[in-house]
Amino acid sequence: MPILNRAAELQNEVAEWRRHIHANPGLLFDVEHTAAFVAEKLKEFGVDEIATGIGRTGVVGLIRGRSEGRTIGLRADMDALPLTEISGKPWASTTPGKMHACGHDGHTAMLLGAAKYLAETRNFDGNIAVIFQPAEEGGGGGNLMVQDGMMERFRIEEVYGMHNLPGLPVGQFAIRKGSIMASTDEFNITIKGRGGHAAMPHTTIDPIAIGAQVVTNLQLIASRSVNPLRSVVVSVTKFIAGSAMNVIPNEAKLSGTVRTLDAEVRDLAEKRLREVANNIAAAHGAEAEIAFHRNYPVTFNHATETDHAVAAASAIAGPANVNPEIDAMMGGEDFSYMLNARPGAFIFMGNGDTAGLHNPAYDFNDEAISHGISYWVRLAEQRLAA
Repeated sequence: MPILNRAAELQNEVAEWRRHIHANPGLLFDVEHTAAFVAEKLKEFGVDEIATGIGRTGVVGLIRGRSEGRTIGLRADMDALPLTEISGKPWASTTPGKMHACGHDGHTAMLLGAAKYLAETRNFDGNIAVIFQPAEEGGGGGNLMVQDGMMERFRIEEVYGMHNLPGLPVGQFAIRKGSIMASTDEFNITIKGRGGHAAMPHTTIDPIAIGAQVVTNLQLIASRSVNPLRSVVVSVTKFIAGSAMNVIPNEAKLSGTVRTLDAEVRDLAEKRLREVANNIAAAHGAEAEIAFHRNYPVTFNHATETDHAVAAASAIAGPANVNPEIDAMMGGEDFSYMLNARPGAFIFMGNGDTAGLHNPAYDFNDEAISHGISYWVRLAEQRLAA
């Protein structure tokens, strides 16, 4: 079954919504403009219940079907990124330093399009909660919405998310059961040595030399501590030390991320990171102070709900255009918190040959809109069929 005729009819209107959101981006929880736009559209569509301020600035609309029944949740993210846009599009960001470089404008617009369709037709039994979330890009807005009792308040039993994917052709979908995106933990290590003159290094405890050994040995976590069939990526992304050419400093600071696809490896990676930093520092008479922050958990697709997502995508795109075994990705996604709270699935939708995510030249592909709306509608109607 191809995309829905009504979704195709809505494409231009939804594209206008998308471009309006794109031109007026907000970071993290500061998405009041987008949240107000969403709430106004939901009211215009005749959505039965609209709640704002969930997870600080999140919006949830409840669409009731023909009869009482179960409730499923469909989620889109609303926030932008701290980048200055270079796409050159007429609808480019009007705010320097803020832009929709990840397609959340498209995600929000497509879910609004699906909400309009579902509120018009109500061809389902039960309820659909359309969830518009702030602060996906590092703020944990999904976690706050869950902590605010969203699942209980709307009696959500299953929850589904979707993200565009540059490089995947428009009209195609990709998903996998189990871990599809990684946990994203952050660390800061301060190597405390003893500074001195660069001409007399023997009188110092050089935190730069020690820090360099720490960087090198952290890479052995992946190659020598973890089963090679299981994934972990340790990236040192900052190394800050020193202020003069002829001075060995007192301390060096290292920062970075640890990304894993399961809880056991996550625990092991943190343990080994602490051991490596502490023991290398101690071996050279220095001291290591370590701060390890657990950020987004693994995004884990539940098996039955993944099958439902594949069935809905196949009904829209055809089975040949749905990859049910995409490789897991080491990027993070805070929809993971919602999947920890309720069974569900997270799917990727093709964005075509565009700039990559988080690139200042990126723009969501409006040709994908009717496919995204059709997926949401088909999934909702299949899960809440009589």
